[in-house]
Amino acid sequence: MPGTKEIRMKIRSVQNTRKITKAMEMVAASKMRRAQERMRHSRPYGEKIRNVAAHISHANPEYRHPYLVERDSVKGVGIIVITTDKGLCGALNTNVLRMALAKYKDWEAQGEKIEVCAIGGKGFGFMQRLGANVVSHVVQMGDRPQMDKLIGAVKVMLDGYINDRFDKLMIFYTKFINTMKQEPAMEQLLPLTGDRMGAPEGSWDYIYEPEAKGVLDQVLTRYIEAIILQAVAENMASEQSARMVAMKAATDNAGNLIDELTLVYNKSRQAAITKELSEIVGGAAAV
Repeated sequence: MPGTKEIRMKIRSVQNTRKITKAMEMVAASKMRRAQERMRHSRPYGEKIRNVAAHISHANPEYRHPYLVERDSVKGVGIIVITTDKGLCGALNTNVLRMALAKYKDWEAQGEKIEVCAIGGKGFGFMQRLGANVVSHVVQMGDRPQMDKLIGAVKVMLDGYINDRFDKLMIFYTKFINTMKQEPAMEQLLPLTGDRMGAPEGSWDYIYEPEAKGVLDQVLTRYIEAIILQAVAENMASEQSARMVAMKAATDNAGNLIDELTLVYNKSRQAAITKELSEIVGGAAAV
């Protein structure tokens, strides 16, 4: 059994750790509320631009934008992986990277070429260690998603699709369900499918100025950017929720460990006192 001094030092170390995890829990709780508000505020914009894109895509059948055309064969796949820049958020990154890795190996086994866009430091490091072809990345995004930081990396992937470097563009991120539940999600960005776009109600017709191609290029590009921005916002809300839960669990575990160590410390101290008393009594009896 370790001595009382070693136990006391270990208790003090765990107490310091508990203070840190408690502070991180409170910070994550504060950031979580703001992240959830930003995520919820961005959802109406995403729904509106989804409706507009669906209406426009169905209103001009004589021109089909490349984003709307399903290709006969898939020879290459582009993937956008959204993770966090920091750790200490439980299995959040592990779950989404495990899903991405499984699909990556499936596509690789089928002989498809894969290009990767990594958003977040954890995913970027993982894809580099995997040896993937990372054509663009974004790290150090902060606590607020900003389109100006994402637009360069997103444009690289959109240009890759237009230039036929790959025939399908997928996105992996963590979807926010509630504070206690976040799920890894995979969605197809390009080509835009009916499930994603939604069918418009009634018949729609538009007058394009100057032409349909220019309008659709801008609207559908903004639509893809809005989807990615919404996915980043969902991932950030999930990150803060997962970190708050993980830090609360760490704080609780530290408290339990302190209780156990205190019990061991008291037993060790009592044993030492009993031993000293026994020695004193034995010495007095010998005299």
